[in-house]
Amino acid sequence: MSEPEAAGSEATPPPPSLSDVQDLVRRKDEIEAQIKAYYEVLEDQKGVGMHEPLVDTEGYPRADVDIYQVRTARHNIICLQNDHKAIMKQVEEALHQLHAREKEKQAKDAAEAQDEARSQSQNLPRAFAKVTGVTAGSPASNSGLQVDDEIVEFGSVNADNFQTLHNISTVVQHSEGSPLSVTVIRSGERRRLRLTPMRWAGKGLLGCNIVPLQR
Repeated sequence: MSEPEAAGSEATPPPPSLSDVQDLVRRKDEIEAQIKAYYEVLEDQKGVGMHEPLVDTEGYPRADVDIYQVRTARHNIICLQNDHKAIMKQVEEALHQLHAREKEKQAKDAAEAQDEARSQSQNLPRAFAKVTGVTAGSPASNSGLQVDDEIVEFGSVNADNFQTLHNISTVVQHSEGSPLSVTVIRSGERRRLRLTPMRWAGKGLLGCNIVPLQR
């Protein structure tokens, strides 16, 4: 059986949304429009402002202005200015909370992205060689192979059976004119390429330089 809430306890209000801020700004604009309208009333009354006297030099109410209208306008302006000050504070606080929440969300998203990248990195297969050079116009270049690609599979060669670069040379020699499946790791992602060893204007059948990875 759950215990009853303590008397007088209040639930924490939810943080303001962008819609809440927009409503506050609309209310602020409405108040400013009302203040402007009441100042125009004072302007119409012989240009009296908020502090000009409403009695003549002899102490009698001025006959050239509507005293009631002026006093009402002044009173409403004072009330609206107080409302304006209060709502500006609400807008400022709401914007601060929104920015803080957005910053927190960005930090959380960045942390999740790092965790995902780390997880993907841990799940990537083991590479055994690395591409250190690719000649333009070569079979390797035409296949999409790039410098710094780490080779995971080269035809039938993988990290489990790779011993020396001779393993790759053997596969290349026996696959001239036939496409080989080559899997590489590039920028933390696995990519599968189709590389066809063949004679071209340069040396060899590939046109790239591959070195074993030192682990």
